[in-house]
Amino acid sequence: MHRPFAFLVVLIIGLASIASSQAEPAAGSASYAGQDNRGIASLSEADIRTLETGGGWGLAKPAELNGYPGPLHLLELKDRLPLSKHQFEAVRAVYDAMRTDAIAAGARFLKAERALDRAFESGEIDTAGLRRLIDRAAESRARLREIHLAAHLEVFPLLQPEQIARYNALRGYATSHDGAADHTHEHRHRHGHGHGHGHASPAETD
Repeated sequence: MHRPFAFLVVLIIGLASIASSQAEPAAGSASYAGQDNRGIASLSEADIRTLETGGGWGLAKPAELNGYPGPLHLLELKDRLPLSKHQFEAVRAVYDAMRTDAIAAGARFLKAERALDRAFESGEIDTAGLRRLIDRAAESRARLREIHLAAHLEVFPLLQPEQIARYNALRGYATSHDGAADHTHEHRHRHGHGHGHGHASPAETD
């Protein structure tokens, strides 16, 4: 009477075991399998496209996730913050300059990574050559990161604290970074961006 049920249990266990063995990588296989035909070993095609077009590549996260908005996302959210005409034009100028510089720096980084790849591919590499190639790649990556982080710093004083708080909320960040937002007025005062009596703030003007 219980034989059909017992058979069904055994069948289910057997199928689960087969599925599990197929899902697990074979012994000795590497997580890099399939990446050996990349144009640049350390970068995916998506990474390369992002770098070639001046994308952020996550390099500005220390700013973005600590209350310093980025120019691209500010432009995307211009109607919801909202940005005034003055703010929009200023942020757009920062973004355009950043993208131009990032494309150039990204090209240098890609060139350095390709050179590192080719050196190992050729088999003609020694310790001294390795150090030079690594330094070149690291320097170009650092410059690229500086470009993106500097753009966040540059747009920061253009914004009002409430706009920064709304930006963080719209971006889905768990914390409001009120401390960073409070520094906007202090930053303006130190750098001559304060607004005297009778003068509206950028957020209030067209």
